[in-house]
Amino acid sequence: MSEARLMIADDHAIVRRGLRSLLDTQPGWEVCAEASNGREAVDKAAQFKPDVAVIDIGMPQLNGLEATRQIVAKVARTEVLILTMHQSEEVAREVLRAGARGYVLKSDADVHLIAAIDALLNHKPFLTSALTDLVLGDYLNDWTSAEPQANGRRVTTREREIIQLLAEGKSNKEVAVALGISVRTAEAHRANIYHKLGFGSLSDLVRYAIRNRITMT
Repeated sequence: MSEARLMIADDHAIVRRGLRSLLDTQPGWEVCAEASNGREAVDKAAQFKPDVAVIDIGMPQLNGLEATRQIVAKVARTEVLILTMHQSEEVAREVLRAGARGYVLKSDADVHLIAAIDALLNHKPFLTSALTDLVLGDYLNDWTSAEPQANGRRVTTREREIIQLLAEGKSNKEVAVALGISVRTAEAHRANIYHKLGFGSLSDLVRYAIRNRITMT
């Protein structure tokens, strides 16, 4: 078994404790960081540069898919393993598009998690039964596929972040604080998103966020 520095990102403290307890029993493995939301996961990955980041999809502030995109872009050495309760080919495709190379269901973690991390430490993919050979062939090496678009217009990384925060019920001021921008800039981004995607109300934005898995329910 390879030596490893690991990061755990999940918004539930009890899940993080359980995962740490499991991973700390492995010889040579060290949990070097924990994160309770996607934004913190990106920051801590950049700070600690773990060999493998174990990330939940449904996290506040920045979902696991967007956190994965940013980690893969910023920390080339870190392999990402998505640990999720969502079992569908659609989710699996999004996981691979985001740049993760591992996909394990939470219900299977006790059986597959150690083997999955060991595979990623050796730069090999590990995918549970939710994925098919077709998904592997089409998407494993296609990490730069276009993101969901509306009206033919691509949504930027910053716009996805703002859409998630707004869909979670954050005010313009709270969005500004979370992203370290001015309230006026947050308001301008919000107006531009509404115009670009043709939204008439917050409910339109929330539906879009759920449909495109920017917010996981």
